[in-house]
Amino acid sequence: MEALEREIKQLIVESLNLDGVAPESIDSAAPLFVSGLGLDSIDALELAMALRKKYGVRTTSDDARNREIFSSVRSLAAFVLEEQQRALAG
Repeated sequence: MEALEREIKQLIVESLNLDGVAPESIDSAAPLFVSGLGLDSIDALELAMALRKKYGVRTTSDDARNREIFSSVRSLAAFVLEEQQRALAG
């Protein structure tokens, strides 16, 4: 899961063009929105598209779990792993 978290940090920095932010400086457990990185709803949409493109996972705007899924790098990594395992099992 650590390797996936590193990949997601890199994806966040690249897909959101976070100049001056090093992927390794992002705390896996820190909030991504408001405090922490201070991302907004537009960033969430861009990040969701980047996750879909890279990992083939989908979120929908009406998913009640979105706040939880996008709360931190760690929660995003857990979601990606869960969805990939579900795809393999299904």
